[in-house]
Amino acid sequence: MTQAPEYRKLPKVDQLLDDPACRSWIAAHGREPVVDAVRDALSSARATIARGEPCPPSDAILASVEQRLADEGRPSLRPVINASGVIIHTNLGRAPLSDDAIRAMAEMARGYSNLEFDLVSGERGSRYAHCGKLLAGLTGAEDGIVVNNNAAALLLVLRTLAAGREIVISRGQLIEIGGGVRIPEIMQECGITLVEVGTTNRTYTRDFERAITERTAALMIVHRSNFRISGYTCDPPIAELAELARRRGVLLLDDVGSGTLLDTAPYGLGHEPMVQERVAAGADVVCFSGDKLLGGPQAGYIAGRAALIKQMKQSPLLRALRVDKVTLAGIEATLRHYRRGDAAQRIPIWRAIAASVGDVEQRARAWQARLGADDPRLRVIEAASPIGGGALPELTLPTRALAIRARDPDALAGALRLADPPVVARVDDDQVVLDPRTVLPGEDDALLAALQAQLRADP
Repeated sequence: MTQAPEYRKLPKVDQLLDDPACRSWIAAHGREPVVDAVRDALSSARATIARGEPCPPSDAILASVEQRLADEGRPSLRPVINASGVIIHTNLGRAPLSDDAIRAMAEMARGYSNLEFDLVSGERGSRYAHCGKLLAGLTGAEDGIVVNNNAAALLLVLRTLAAGREIVISRGQLIEIGGGVRIPEIMQECGITLVEVGTTNRTYTRDFERAITERTAALMIVHRSNFRISGYTCDPPIAELAELARRRGVLLLDDVGSGTLLDTAPYGLGHEPMVQERVAAGADVVCFSGDKLLGGPQAGYIAGRAALIKQMKQSPLLRALRVDKVTLAGIEATLRHYRRGDAAQRIPIWRAIAASVGDVEQRARAWQARLGADDPRLRVIEAASPIGGGALPELTLPTRALAIRARDPDALAGALRLADPPVVARVDDDQVVLDPRTVLPGEDDALLAALQAQLRADP
């Protein structure tokens, strides 16, 4: 009963809507979103009164309306600052694009294009011509095709070239990739009978040969992607499997997973199978990702023999897997980096991989200096940057990072994620760790502003 006077102080919906502030918001957002925000704010005010507190003043209610409109108007998909040190972070959109790729995509999005129009003949053209020859030239294959991701590439290859028949694969390569997708399940979807050979850790060429029958469509190699088998192991060389496939009249299919067109060894990461090496070794078809080590938009690439690529282009399934004009523009711009030889300098993930420990440390110490060199909570530490994205499993790069001691490290990391723009760090050894290796050029000021705000709030 004592709360009744407080409830009577609540303004009516129409009263609030007639306020000049609400009228301006209606002009900006439309009437319905503002009405909904006003009702939500009044509902919150009633809950406040129900707890025995006074009715919030009208100004506070209007401020709540404004905040609700701001929250609802913010896009769900937002840029974030990746200070986690994970270079190809699957949950953060994998590879950031080069400036050339971004410009090319924006230009294609702005207007019409010759996506499927031959400018010379004035007749219908093919969207697959824009990147096919470029991809073939870079990999040494006869032709190439692009679809929307590597799982789609593998699905198209299997459905077109092996549906209703058998594929022979090593037991050690029956992997599960991201999202719980498993190679055997993909084959089952395509009506393919899976023939497992060898053991988990050791498989030989002779195991493949013994398994070939008149129903065999192909031998298959699958990159283990996000794990390694070490110790007493054996995988047959691809050249041996290619020779066996040719001799027995079957195909050799190679899913190299992330795929790379650059040698990773000079960067201290060991040697990852290069697509052009696999083509040269005799694989009939190679498929790989476009948004991991290649550093471009999300895509799946297929490179191989022209006759096989032609079959895939004629498949009805391809229409469901094709990429749009904007993605194609980004793909072409990314591939041209490799053709010009400037990929390591212009593609962000390769810049991150190539950055020296000295350069990363210099940046971390500059952050420390700007935040307060004498602040005992801040120090520069030795750390490791994972490659991520299922590429180069278990391999990391040495790095230097800024570590922050806080009373509640998880709370600090959570507050940074709620900054504008959000900052994603990691918590290690009861401290918040921010790795400059994955913070893009131009992001330092926003990152440091978010950190300064939180350090002031947690003295």
